[in-house]
Amino acid sequence: MEAYLFDWVNLLLRWAHVIVAIAWIGSSFYFVFLDNSLLTPQDPALKARGVDGELWAVHGGGFYNPQKYMVAPKALPENLHWFFWESYSTWLTGFALFTVMYLFNASNFLIDRNVHDWSPQAAVAAALAFLAVFWLVYDRICRWVGERGGKTGGDTLVAVLVLVYVMGASWAACQLFAGRAAFLMVGAMMATAMSANVFFWIIPGQKKVIAQMKAGQPVEAIHGQRAKQRSVHNTYFTLPVIIAMLSNHYGWLYQGRHNWLVLVLLMLAGALIRHSFVVRHKALAQGRRVPWEYAGAGTAVLLGLAVWLAPAPAAPVAAGAPVPTLAQVQAVMEQRCVLCHNAQVQQKNVALHTPELTLQHAQQVYQQVAVLKLMPMNNATQITDAERLLVKRWFEGGAPGR
Repeated sequence: MEAYLFDWVNLLLRWAHVIVAIAWIGSSFYFVFLDNSLLTPQDPALKARGVDGELWAVHGGGFYNPQKYMVAPKALPENLHWFFWESYSTWLTGFALFTVMYLFNASNFLIDRNVHDWSPQAAVAAALAFLAVFWLVYDRICRWVGERGGKTGGDTLVAVLVLVYVMGASWAACQLFAGRAAFLMVGAMMATAMSANVFFWIIPGQKKVIAQMKAGQPVEAIHGQRAKQRSVHNTYFTLPVIIAMLSNHYGWLYQGRHNWLVLVLLMLAGALIRHSFVVRHKALAQGRRVPWEYAGAGTAVLLGLAVWLAPAPAAPVAAGAPVPTLAQVQAVMEQRCVLCHNAQVQQKNVALHTPELTLQHAQQVYQQVAVLKLMPMNNATQITDAERLLVKRWFEGGAPGR
C-alpha cells in the first residue's frame, strides 16, 4: 500500500509540474517573441505616450495590438498583470518531486557506489548544495561581468563564462552522483537559477519601478535592463533544462564513461536551436534573412551524438540457435532483479521472484532491461550486456514459458 500511495504522489506532482512548466515556458517564449518582433510605432500619439514598440497580431478570431513602453508608461494603469506564479509553481512542484523521488530515496536514486561511495546524508547535502551554489556563482557572473563589461562585450563574456561553468558542473555531477541523478541535477540547478532570476531580480525590479512611479521619482532604467538580461538567459536555459530532465529516462545516454560530455552536447544543441528561433524573430521583424544555420548546427550536434553513441553491432546469432528458455531468463532475474522485485519488496508493483511472474511482466522486463537499459537502477547488481541480450532474444523470440 505504501508503494501504491507513493506512486500516486509521484504521478500527481509530475502532472502538476508539467502543467505549470508549460505555462511558464509558454509565457517566456511569447514575450521573447514579442520583444524581438516589435516595430517602431508610426502613430505620433503612440510615440507621445512613450510607446517604443508595437505589434499587430490575429488570434482566436480577434486582433491584438500589444505595445511596449520604454522604461514605463507615464501613468500607471489600474489593472496590472504580473507573471511570476508560473515560475514559482514550476520550481515548487519540481523541488517537491525531486524530494520525493531522489532525496527520500538517496540510496537508490542519488548514489551509484561504482561512481562515488558515500552516505545518503552526504549525497543529499551535496545535491542541495548544487542547486544553491550554481545560482550564487551564476548570479555573481551576471552582476560582476554582465553589468560592468558593456552591453555587447559583457553579454558575450557572461555567455562564455556560464557555458564553462555549466560544463564544469556537469562534469562534477557525473563524478559524484548516479548518472540518472546527475543529469536531473544539472537540469534542476539551471531551473533553480531561472526561478531565482524571477524571484530576486525580475519581480523586485519591476516593483521598484512601480514604487518610483507612485512616488513621482525618476524611473531607474537599470531595473528594466537587469530584468531583460535575466529573461533572455531564462529563455536560453529552457531547452537545455528540458533535455536534461528528459534524458535521464534513457539509460544509454547517462551510463557511458563520458556521460557528462553527452549531457553538455545535448544542452548545447538545445541552446543553439533556441537561439535560432530568437534571432528568427528579429530577422522577420527587420525583413532580414532568417539565420537557420544555428538550428542546423544544433541538429548536427544531435546527429553527431547519435552516431557516437550508436551501440556496437551485436554478435550474430548462429542460424537455428535456440531461443533462450524461461529458466535461463529466470536465473538472470534471481541474480540481478529479485533484490528489489520479490514477495516483500515490489518496486513499481512488479515482482519477479517466480518464473510465472517473470512471464507475466515480460513486456516490462524487456523494455526496462533490454531496450531502455534503465534497470537495474544504476546497475546496482552489475547486470552484463550478455544478460541484457539474453532477455532481448527471449522476448523477441516469443517469450516462451518453458
